[in-house]
Amino acid sequence: MTAPAARPCDICRIQDRSGPEFGTRFEAMECWRDETWVVRHHLAPAPLVGWTFLGTVRHVQGAADLNDREAAELGPMLRRVSRAVRTLTGCDRVYAIAFGQGAPHLHVHLIPRFDSEPGTAAWSVADWYRAVERGEQPPADPAAVADFVERMRKLGSG
Repeated sequence: MTAPAARPCDICRIQDRSGPEFGTRFEAMECWRDETWVVRHHLAPAPLVGWTFLGTVRHVQGAADLNDREAAELGPMLRRVSRAVRTLTGCDRVYAIAFGQGAPHLHVHLIPRFDSEPGTAAWSVADWYRAVERGEQPPADPAAVADFVERMRKLGSG
């Protein structure tokens, strides 16, 4: 008996833009990319304007699997994208969270934290995320998200 074929990584299919289900809605949220990294805003319904992902182009399950180039670039890229999120949203700080369980491909959630919004404090931001998913909390305004993506694209091209 042969083992079933491994399911292609969803994040890889998004990164290389293959598969019809990963078409324009992902491309519309892509802020910028280079040969190693992709920066993308969270899809609708986005929990917060500026909830951004920094992911590897290459299939890498976690930090332990980074090649030397990716490892050397990770810190500077986290700083660069976090600073851009902070600049564009006016947030007080940016959380960086990576789990890698739901999608086994390294992608770091960069989440704006506003001191004036207790729902974004520490692990409460996970409750905020789930409340948006369940429709109990309104998602970020799609027009504000589109504006963020456009402004992030301008920062990324410079």
